[in-house]
Parts: sequence; structure tokens; C-alpha cells
Amino acid sequence: MNTNICRYCYKEIQDRDELVTASNWFRVRPYHYRCFEKLSQETETVGGNWTPVNGMTGLVTVILMLILAAVMLTTNILGMIGDLLGVLALYPIFLRMISYFVFEMRLPKYIENKRRH
Repeated sequence: MNTNICRYCYKEIQDRDELVTASNWFRVRPYHYRCFEKLSQETETVGGNWTPVNGMTGLVTVILMLILAAVMLTTNILGMIGDLLGVLALYPIFLRMISYFVFEMRLPKYIENKRRH
């Protein structure tokens, strides 16, 4: 199965430059960056919105959650509730790892003269 297909327009994603991986609850889906903009404009409910996993927002989220998880899991702050928060803070980190290994790793970084979708 080809994982380089946009879930909005069903066309091939050619490189990482046009890839946006987004998550909604426990699903991670690949989109072209233009298709993701259209999808986010069409989404109107709070529970149904897709959040980007890769890019700058994903990187900032992963760094903050990694710090939170490390603090909560290695210290005794809040006791058992702190441990639970530390485990829950690992969720965006796992999403980012899934996004990288399933979608991004298989694509080239940038293609100079690519076909437009």
C-alpha cells in the first residue's frame, strides 16, 4: 500500500516539502499542504479538527511534551497523578514518531522540478 497518497485529493505526495501529516484522536493522515488548508477551513467542530504533527508546531509540541514527561516521570511531583500525566504527555511524541517512520522517511526532502497536483 502506498502511504504517499493525500487523503483529501487522493493524489501522490512527491516530497516532504508538500507533506503535512495531521492527527485527529488516534489517526495520523498525510495531506498536501494546500489540501490541509482546505480541510481545516471545512472543519467546523472542535472534536473534528485535524492538528498538524510535523512542521514547526509539531516540533514545539514534541519538545514541550518531552520536557513535561521527563519531569513528571522522574520526579515525585503530584505523585501517581504526575506519573499518569507523564505517560499521557508521551502521546504526541508517539504520533510524531509514527508520522516520521510511516510517511516522512519514505519521501525525498525536496524535488526541484516536480509535477504539480
